[in-house]
Amino acid sequence: MGSTSYTLYVRCGDERLGAVPVCVTRKRLRNLNLRVRGDGSVVASVPWRTSRARAQEFLDAHAGWIAEHVSRKAERQAESRGAAPSPAYALWGCEHRTADGHTPTAAELDELWRREVERALPGVIARMEPLVGVHASSWQLRAMSSRWGSCTPARGSIRINVRLAAYPPECLDYVVAHELAHLIEPSHNARFHAIVARAIGNERAIRARLRQPPATA
Repeated sequence: MGSTSYTLYVRCGDERLGAVPVCVTRKRLRNLNLRVRGDGSVVASVPWRTSRARAQEFLDAHAGWIAEHVSRKAERQAESRGAAPSPAYALWGCEHRTADGHTPTAAELDELWRREVERALPGVIARMEPLVGVHASSWQLRAMSSRWGSCTPARGSIRINVRLAAYPPECLDYVVAHELAHLIEPSHNARFHAIVARAIGNERAIRARLRQPPATA
């Protein structure tokens, strides 16, 4: 099987960053995951049998995301050494700061998150529907305070919480798969979790992540 960890490099198109090293770790999971740590280092987790070529392809496909988040981490580190940092907000599991010191209102954040989920959702649906084995007739985005998603199985309609954009991307994957599974099995029984497992191999870990604050330091 080889070493459990290795390093790959991603060229992000930003001369200031150069080739960004990514520590890739093989784990017992189903999905490929990516995150930027508080110190600006990039780490990825991949299923055991994922080849280096497939891992490199995954990282290259997310080169823009890596560049954005590594740059923002560097900016925050520079701010911490200088003036007081501007107000922070969460986006895709990372802490961001406004450039002008403006504190975003709840409505402004919901609108930002809505745009982000609206952009990301079609790709997530395209991946998750074949894995779960069902097609939803309609999708809606809402700012919800007590649910990450909801559905109406009789109509095949699904509603997704825009505030998922504050959490890592795999959380949106999970909620989409979760609601699709409910179109097949309304209750949270063993059959339901088996359906979710077709698409999400680390369901328990993601559910635990959704109970934590959205941004990582």
